[in-house]
Amino acid sequence: MLFSDEYFMKQALQEAKKAYEKDEVPVGAVIVCNNQIIARAHNLSETLNDVTAHAEMQAITAATNNIGGKYLIDCTLYVTLEPCVMCAGALFWSQISKIVFGAFDEKRGYRRLNENILHPKTEVVPGILQNESQSILLDFFNKKRNK
Repeated sequence: MLFSDEYFMKQALQEAKKAYEKDEVPVGAVIVCNNQIIARAHNLSETLNDVTAHAEMQAITAATNNIGGKYLIDCTLYVTLEPCVMCAGALFWSQISKIVFGAFDEKRGYRRLNENILHPKTEVVPGILQNESQSILLDFFNKKRNK
């Protein structure tokens, strides 16, 4: 199927590669509505000198600007890394319908603190293209450590 979770996660991975090329933590995100990508984003914390400039936050802003409203009902976020608590809170307020993520974040992921932080109607699908999502992060941090 052309518009599968894997298809859209590959799009998020393309965004993660853009972050990697900018020496940003390589996390990418896309938001999809009616099988169309309405937002693409990647981490920009270093570029913008802003700790809140995570891929998810950038994608939420782009998507709400695209649709002209603050709620992302009937939308899906595809993100290469499990959202942190900050991003999960923003996703709660956006009322996004579905979150699909690749790699688990055992240290800073929202599940570590509270799995119920998301909106009760939000469906979560973890581990889609997990190996690819994890690989780019491991490569990035290994290169940082070996500098």
